[in-house]
Amino acid sequence: MRRIYICFPEGNYKVLTLSYDDGKITDRRLVDILNQNGIKGTFHLNSGYLGEKEGHSLPYITKEEAVSLYRGHEIASHTSTHPTMTRMPGEENIREILSDRRILEEISGYPVRGFSYPNGVHGQKLHGLLQNCGIVYGRTTRSTHRFDLPDDFYAWNPTCHHNDRLMEHLDQFLHTEYDQRLMLFYVWGHSYEFDRDENWDLIEEFARKAGGRDDIWYASNIEIYDYMKCAENLIYFADMQGVYNPGSNDVWLCVDGEIHRIKGGETHLF
Repeated sequence: MRRIYICFPEGNYKVLTLSYDDGKITDRRLVDILNQNGIKGTFHLNSGYLGEKEGHSLPYITKEEAVSLYRGHEIASHTSTHPTMTRMPGEENIREILSDRRILEEISGYPVRGFSYPNGVHGQKLHGLLQNCGIVYGRTTRSTHRFDLPDDFYAWNPTCHHNDRLMEHLDQFLHTEYDQRLMLFYVWGHSYEFDRDENWDLIEEFARKAGGRDDIWYASNIEIYDYMKCAENLIYFADMQGVYNPGSNDVWLCVDGEIHRIKGGETHLF
């Protein structure tokens, strides 16, 4: 009997992603750190505040700057004005999501399908609403301190906040050699917290140590979602001697210890 395992790109079994909220000007420094070390992130923006300065401790990135700043990373929704959604009428939540998507899509040039819950609150009713608004995942603020992929992408719990034993988790992630399961290290936070806590050195050290490795896939949130969905949709031969990939993304498999790249639209024999 064949042993077939889903892998990440290039046959890896580890993936790293970061997720940062609100879109304050401190994102500039964070993006620069990530870019220097080849790490990808997802930036959840409140489009209703972009460019605002008055009444905020730090100004928000402008729409014009966002176009170039987040290039190579994912722009995702965080609602237009950051309400606590579980206390809001459904109609107003729909407006918050769709208005945010429209503006962010003008900035990004692609469909915005990712989301993080303002103030971390969510529930099944809200999950269904997100789905109806074209959102495919929702990130929470509930840290798992584990490296698991989500069972439910609308309740996507991160590994940890960057102030929560970040380097300890990184050491565990880097030194765990167990290819029997896929490992996701997911860090979240707000870039302005590095200014507030005076600990930019933390994320700089993290990026230097975590970045530039050939045994880790560096991906945005949406890239992970799309990849896993494409892997789930593979169609195998009845005798497991081959597979058809109906999707557009390439998928990697480990078949009896040998890595196979299944190209999008390809029928591949093992």
